[in-house]
Order: sequence, then C-alpha cells, then structure tokens
Amino acid sequence: MAKKQMHKEAGLALLAKKFRVKAGISKAEAARQLGISRSTIQHAEEYPEKSLTNLRCRMIELYSSYRVMGPGFWLERK
Repeated sequence: MAKKQMHKEAGLALLAKKFRVKAGISKAEAARQLGISRSTIQHAEEYPEKSLTNLRCRMIELYSSYRVMGPGFWLERK
C-alpha cells in the first residue's frame, strides 16, 4: 500500500492552484463552475491562512483524479 502524504492548509492551497492550472481552467471559469466569485478563488489559492478548506478540497477533487480525505488531508485516487 502506498504511503499517504499529509497536507496542511498551505499545501491544499498550492494543490488547488496546481490542479486548476494543469486542467487549463482560468480563475474566472473556476468561479463560474463553483458558483462563487473570482476573488474567492484568488483567496483560496493565494492566502492559505484564510479558512477556505472546503473550497480547496472541492477544487482539488474537481480538477484532479484525487479525492481529499480528512481530517489530516491526504490525497487518494478516485
């Protein structure tokens, strides 16, 4: 069994951005898809101190082949 890597808030913010960019989705398009504002996407990706954990997890799951498991936040293939 593969070892699971734990991620903190800052790591989730980086992963959310990485997977969105890799999927070729702009911040504006992500905002439309998720029904939120573009500035909220900006805050989720660039300000890990903000409490946007659920949004980051949604973004990671939407734009990657991973499912976020908690409360320790590790990625698992879907």
